[in-house]
Amino acid sequence: MKKLSYIDSVHRDGRIWNLSVMVLLMAFPVAVCVLFGVMPDWSSLAVGLIATAPMYWAVGAIETVTFVPMLGAGGSYLGFVTGNISNLKLPCALNALEQNDVSANSEEGEVVSTVAIAVSSIVTTVIIILGVILIVPLTPVLQAPALQPAFDQILPALFGGLGVAFVSKNWKVALAPILLMLILFVFVPALNAGTVGIMVPVSALFTIAVARILYKKGLL
Repeated sequence: MKKLSYIDSVHRDGRIWNLSVMVLLMAFPVAVCVLFGVMPDWSSLAVGLIATAPMYWAVGAIETVTFVPMLGAGGSYLGFVTGNISNLKLPCALNALEQNDVSANSEEGEVVSTVAIAVSSIVTTVIIILGVILIVPLTPVLQAPALQPAFDQILPALFGGLGVAFVSKNWKVALAPILLMLILFVFVPALNAGTVGIMVPVSALFTIAVARILYKKGLL
């Protein structure tokens, strides 16, 4: 039997685990229907899916094209299973790749990205477990008005720190998504935190297009 290369084994195991997770996710609503003897209103379900599913299909397709080159194969399989890519997994993976000076499309980068996302997932799970256990005694502290401004700045601080490192590398390319997002969020009031899942891929594709134009003009 021919021994699989590292990347081939990543794709094999990634497909197996992703399909397994899909089955598990669908198993819960099926189990609820069977145990309680209830079925969804199929017409209402179809109407709801028609209204929302195309958006998620589009976001899923765009995120696959956008995130996979940055995360590598192993990191992408693990990231899409564990979720919260743009807020947690992507910053962790990019920072790890940056610190080790490797590219996501190299074999070393594949390993670094996958390990970073795995550690992020483990840490997130541990924190959630601790939060569930300590939520009652910590509630007065977490809801203290004095701490609220700090909690409001957690994500901006995280992305600000990463942004400075990447913007300083090539400010000409970085300027494009910054200006695009500022213009959109200032002049399109409908955009808010709930649209981040759509706007991140849009920003990435816009940046790729601008970078290509600048490269063709000899400005990069």
